[in-house]
Amino acid sequence: MALIKDVIGKIVTEFGANASDTGSASVQVALLTESIKELTGHCKKHPKDVSTKRGLLKKVCQRRGFLNYLEKHDFAGYRSVIGRLGLKK
Repeated sequence: MALIKDVIGKIVTEFGANASDTGSASVQVALLTESIKELTGHCKKHPKDVSTKRGLLKKVCQRRGFLNYLEKHDFAGYRSVIGRLGLKK
């Protein structure tokens, strides 16, 4: 389940420093969150799809790592990202 190019561009412009900033932790968290939402919907519809569940868990762990990095190095940015994405913490 790949994200559409338009969705990626919208997320990058919203969370990045500029239009080509795809590598910052806040952009990565936002992209992973969007992907996790799509995969969660797929897993609810297809509960026996184990490989998708595994991919979903990998993305959740990857997002957690980015959030830990943001919390440690840029706490204000961390609070901003979780507030705008509606994540719990």
